[in-house]
This record gives sequence, structure tokens and C-alpha cells, in this order.
Amino acid sequence: MVEFIDEPSSGRVYASRAIVRLADADPDGMLRADGLARMLQDVATDDWSEVAGDADDTWLVRRTALRRYGARWPKLGEKVELRTFCSGIGAAWAERRTDVLLAGERVLAAAAIWVPVAPSGRPRRVSESFNVVYGEAAGGRKVPGRLPAPPVPGPQARVQPWVVRRADLDVVGHVNNAVAWEALVEVASGVIDQAVVTHHGPLLADHEVQLVDEPCRLWLLVDGAAAVTATWSAQSDS
Repeated sequence: MVEFIDEPSSGRVYASRAIVRLADADPDGMLRADGLARMLQDVATDDWSEVAGDADDTWLVRRTALRRYGARWPKLGEKVELRTFCSGIGAAWAERRTDVLLAGERVLAAAAIWVPVAPSGRPRRVSESFNVVYGEAAGGRKVPGRLPAPPVPGPQARVQPWVVRRADLDVVGHVNNAVAWEALVEVASGVIDQAVVTHHGPLLADHEVQLVDEPCRLWLLVDGAAAVTATWSAQSDS
């Protein structure tokens, strides 16, 4: 189970604001999960860019957990505040917590494991400069980097092709993490209460991908192996 650490009383906390735009909202005017994932990615990138200096690390998401608080969910045109901080550090990964607020009230929380990679795309250890900037907020908390083995789809799971588009690729040639949340939007119904999206391996431009789903679970498979898995609960699924 993912633990959602409260915002620290000291250390770096980065805040920014965003508006739910037309491209982020579903036909009912609600913020889509992939739109939220892009907001989380943007605030994390902006935070790191402000302090990175000459560092050439690119941070990739391995797992993002989401939890909803109360009954509200951001809607088209609403302004949200995002507050993000480092909530734990490992040898070659770190955990980032982000709260999403409406009118000062926390409505969503995310906890994500990120890994730094070199320009070559190879993982690297967390730098000492990272610890200097974010260590106080993390408070010495250590987080595990090992991901659980993905579950296996059941025999009744639905299977359909999932096309990798050029627009899905990021600067390291992988399908961007927010695109995986588009798969969840495709198969989930209702307003999400909790979700976990895990990236077990990269999705690349030449991959033939299958989207496999069963109630409250999905897989993006490449040659039968899980590259991405997700679990969730939503109001209509309860």
C-alpha cells in the first residue's frame, strides 16, 4: 500500500497553479486522469528545472499513486494549486508527493516514484546535489525502489490494440507516462477515487502494444509482457 506523507514543516515545497483547459476535460467537463497526470508532470519538471543548475538528469516515472479526498473533482475552467515536495529518497530513485487544491482545500494527492537517467537513457544514482536540495523535506525517509511483479490478466480479460503515435513520445524516445493514463481513461468509468499506474518497462515507437482490461485493472502488453499496469477504484465501480 502506498503511503501519502503530509507536507513537511520545513524543506523545499514548490507550488504552482494551473487551469483545467479544454484539452484536459472530458465530455462532462471533468478533468481527465491523463490531464491530471500532465499537470503532475509539469509541476515536477518546473520544480526540478528551478534547482537543477548544470545537472543533465532526466527524471522518469516508475509508479504514480493517486487518491481523492472528499467529493470534489476539478472541472473545466477551475483553477487548481499544486504543491509538490520530495517525500523520500533511495539509492537511484526518489518519491515525489503532490497535492492538488481547489480554493485551498486538498482534493487530490499523488505519490510518484521517479528515477534519474543520464542523457544516454541509462539510470544513474541520485546525486548529492539532489540530497542537498530535497533532503530536508524528505526528512531521512527511505523509500523502496523495487516494483512488485505485475499481475496476470484473467481468461475473460478484454484485448484490443493500442497504437503508439509519434505524438506520444518524449525526449528519451519513450511513450510519455501521461499517455499511459489515457489507457485508463479509455476503459475506466466514473470519477476515480484511487488509482496506481506502474511502468514496468518502456513503450517505444516500434512496439506493437495490446491494451488488456478487466474490471478496475488494465495492462499495456508488449510481446505478452506487461510494460504498464494500472489498478483503480471509482464511484461507479463500488
